[in-house]
Amino acid sequence: MTDTPSLAEGYEISVDPARIDRERVHRWLSTDAYWALGRAREKQDRAIDGSLNFGVYESISWDQVAYARIITDRATFAWLCDVYVDPSVRGKGIGSALVGEVREYLRPHGLRRILLATHDAHGVYAKLGFAPLENPDQWMALYF
Repeated sequence: MTDTPSLAEGYEISVDPARIDRERVHRWLSTDAYWALGRAREKQDRAIDGSLNFGVYESISWDQVAYARIITDRATFAWLCDVYVDPSVRGKGIGSALVGEVREYLRPHGLRRILLATHDAHGVYAKLGFAPLENPDQWMALYF
């Protein structure tokens, strides 16, 4: 088992959907995340509403500094997506702590796997136990 990284002092993680700063998350993703550039606010709001959401917040100001979204049935499968850490707090281990918390939150549900896709952060996720697909030739996608 891979240890869960500690969250830096002065920050807290929450799964309370009411705490998500939807405007901030939309701005982050639609303007700075290669996988979501140009995503419409309405689409982002629907994605939030249909997902399990994690936020990282400064403990004093309660400002949101990171986000992760999980699509899951909480029984067999989860897809980790939209992981984003504000540039002003990168390098503090917040992203690793966030993904570690997601993993531990989902562990008791008995999921078979948590999937994710990344263009450039394989090393970050590998430290948290993620590995390339064992049989990628068995996976397919329907693209619209």
